Amino acid sequence: MSELASLHALIYGRVQGVFFRDFVSRHARALGLSGYVRNLPQGGAVEVKAEGERPKLDSLLEKLHQGPPGARVDRVDVEWAEYSGSFADFRIRYWD
Repeated sequence: MSELASLHALIYGRVQGVFFRDFVSRHARALGLSGYVRNLPQGGAVEVKAEGERPKLDSLLEKLHQGPPGARVDRVDVEWAEYSGSFADFRIRYWD
């Protein structure tokens, strides 16, 4: 079994109003990851918290750098942490 880890990413650019959350959610679920994606209230950024096997998180991170058609990713800030097991599945959060 691969090492379990936690990824926290902030994605900046034209990432709101371009189906970025749906894009992330579809890829995270297909990879079997848990966590969430949400727009940050100040606009211009999306937050992703994902947990699972490290190679699958690396695959998701590649997708975060690309984004869906219509998006423009200027920067991705990433922090890695230990797996917490806090999430049952992967969801789009619309509020805190």
